[in-house]
Amino acid sequence: MTECFDCDNCKESLYGRKYIQMDNGPYCIPCYDSHFANTCDECKELIGHDCRELYYEDRHYHEHCFRCFRCDRSLADEPFTCQGEELLCNDCYCSEFSSKCIACEKTVMPGSRKLEYNGQTWHEHCFICSSCQQPIGSRSFIPDKKDYYCVPCYESKFAPRCTRCKKTLTKGGVTYRDEPWHKECFVCTGCKTPLAGQQFTSQDDNPYCIKCFGNLYAKKCSACTKPITGFGGGKYVSFEDRHWHHNCFNCARCNTSLVGKGFIPDNDEILCRDCTSDL
Repeated sequence: MTECFDCDNCKESLYGRKYIQMDNGPYCIPCYDSHFANTCDECKELIGHDCRELYYEDRHYHEHCFRCFRCDRSLADEPFTCQGEELLCNDCYCSEFSSKCIACEKTVMPGSRKLEYNGQTWHEHCFICSSCQQPIGSRSFIPDKKDYYCVPCYESKFAPRCTRCKKTLTKGGVTYRDEPWHKECFVCTGCKTPLAGQQFTSQDDNPYCIKCFGNLYAKKCSACTKPITGFGGGKYVSFEDRHWHHNCFNCARCNTSLVGKGFIPDNDEILCRDCTSDL
């Protein structure tokens, strides 16, 4: 007696027919396809047992249905990206969603090294110094309108140079007579004391601290012999070729201030009218 060998679903004999063995028993091809085959997410038809089936995130596709939503290229053996519900090949994804290099106008591929600045994007190797033409990479740079410079080239090309040492000023400095100076280079011509942030004056275009200017060039008070600089609101009186600080212009006898008053010169002395009448 022949042993029964039937489809577990339709009970038809499987002798001489193709079948597929499942855990719970054998199935003829039509029954297998109707009960176990997945539905293609694209064409909505069953993916038969003899079709190559592809799946992505719980969605199943015929091989010929697994294609780029934009260019219709097969994605069966290609890298792809899912954008929303759409499957896109790398070329279409990059063309639509990736940035373009401002220098070469080619797409900056996802995962590639790039530089972004001021809303623009460059391939790392395309972001070069406008002067030396070398890639700037991760180094510091300085923008100038539509150009970009590495720091050494910018300093060489644009940075002001100190009037004294002729080296570039990269930060902070002093302007004197419309010329730039390093703070440490702007010193008194006499004693070499730094003048940045200090009162100073000049003689023959050379800067001097108050002390050196007073000692070297200022008039000397005929009374105290100290320099008359005029700094700090200091006032002075001149008579013939002699000069006095306001507070030094006093009668030689009674020491009364003669500022704004009449006086009588007596050889090297000056006297008030009262002291002159006593002579």
